[in-house]
Amino acid sequence: MTSASRRVGLSTDDLPFLFGDRHRELAPIVRLAVADVEALEEGGHGDAVDRAIIASLGKNGLLRELSPEGRAVDLRAVCLVREGLAWASGNADSLFAVQGLGTFPLHAYGSDVQRARDLGAAVRGEEVAAFGLTEPEAGTDVASLQTVAVRDPADVSRWRLTGQKVFISNAPIADRIVLFANADPARGRKGITAFLVRRGAEGLRLEGPTPLVAEHSIGTLHLDGCVVPDADRLGEVGAGFGIAMGTLDTFRVSVGAAACGMARRALDEAVTRATTRKQFGKEIGEFQQIQAYLADCVAELDAARLLVYRAARLRDDGAASITQEAAIAKMFATEAAQRIIDRCLQIHGGMGVVRGVAVERLYREVRALRIYEGTTEIQKVVIATRLLAAERARRPVEPA
Repeated sequence: MTSASRRVGLSTDDLPFLFGDRHRELAPIVRLAVADVEALEEGGHGDAVDRAIIASLGKNGLLRELSPEGRAVDLRAVCLVREGLAWASGNADSLFAVQGLGTFPLHAYGSDVQRARDLGAAVRGEEVAAFGLTEPEAGTDVASLQTVAVRDPADVSRWRLTGQKVFISNAPIADRIVLFANADPARGRKGITAFLVRRGAEGLRLEGPTPLVAEHSIGTLHLDGCVVPDADRLGEVGAGFGIAMGTLDTFRVSVGAAACGMARRALDEAVTRATTRKQFGKEIGEFQQIQAYLADCVAELDAARLLVYRAARLRDDGAASITQEAAIAKMFATEAAQRIIDRCLQIHGGMGVVRGVAVERLYREVRALRIYEGTTEIQKVVIATRLLAAERARRPVEPA
């Protein structure tokens, strides 16, 4: 694998107008965390390494950005961390992001008792969190989830959850899962409720890891009357849909930041290849086609970063909604990253498909970003629907 000893490029370096002092102070901490992740992954992958990465991110203070005490999440900070981690390791980036999905609901919607009891260990990296939403027949269509929650007739102070969750990141190593089940199926999404399900709970069986094209801690949860105390219900009965959507809306932009980190790493590798690989007596970077590939990569990466950090800054500045901007950023950045990495692999020629070369790893890692937390196709629906709604709202009401 290409040495990652070169300095990790971050958007605070060349887009300073989008950031504040705390983001610039965060940048060297991100670079330190990247070095730690690379050292941990030198020995391979697996549950022990993944737990060590979470612990390292906690020690470096980066997990605090996911659930900051006494203030709202700084989305530009989260994006900056993901940009740096994804440059080095798609697996580490995923571990960080899912720790956020599993702790933000507590941070934003939990009771004082729940936050005091559970957030500290997660922020320190001592416990691994997960987010249990997706089901075999309920992905983007969250309202159709089939997992049900019923009061235990033998003890009404606890619930029993029955169903199945699939593609749950961090599931193989999770200590605690924010899990969504319907406590009143007749009411549809208005019955969806959030629960904190702990590893080892009666009636919970973990299956995994599920083998994927790239390293990723992901698995399946089987719930057979899984026992959850009512004290571990998160929010009111029926509030789960809002909790799920609020969490995903917060972190969706950061998926684009991860895509930018992967694309930047691929471009770094391609520039090195273009200036060191010689054919026909000269560097391949002197050929116009290679230059055209590089130019397209630079332009698309800059456009993606500007869209991502525009959306993040709008939220940090208090925008009531960034649904449109987040959808644009997620859609464009992930699709652009796929194109950038493909070009950079092409620049590597045969070496680009050798297992262990950075661009080969990135080629596998980037693919999932166009799917999770809302597919590209769904983002297009969101963008177009809002555009059309705004146009209709602008028109004067015609008399009946």
